[in-house]
Amino acid sequence: MQTENPIPVRLKIARKKAQLTQKELGVRIGMDEGSASGRMNHYEKGRHTPDVATLKRMAKELGVPLNYFFCEDQTTAELACLISKMTKEEQKELITRLSNS
Repeated sequence: MQTENPIPVRLKIARKKAQLTQKELGVRIGMDEGSASGRMNHYEKGRHTPDVATLKRMAKELGVPLNYFFCEDQTTAELACLISKMTKEEQKELITRLSNS
């Protein structure tokens, strides 16, 4: 069973939350101004999948962790964002708490 690529959905949600147009995001991550909107549109429509380096730049610009783009549902995507904002110590404590429950 093939799973749908979660990247287009995650990308669109994060971009809209950041209140950026496709072109603005593309330019901010280093794309040529003339092609930024079209390239970002292809990523959001799932016609093309960005490489990991591009995804890393998008994640940094949008303020989300890289793994956010691979979450298949909104709950795990939100958890990924929350966990990424925790300190390493807080993350370790969370792992311990969840492992013991």
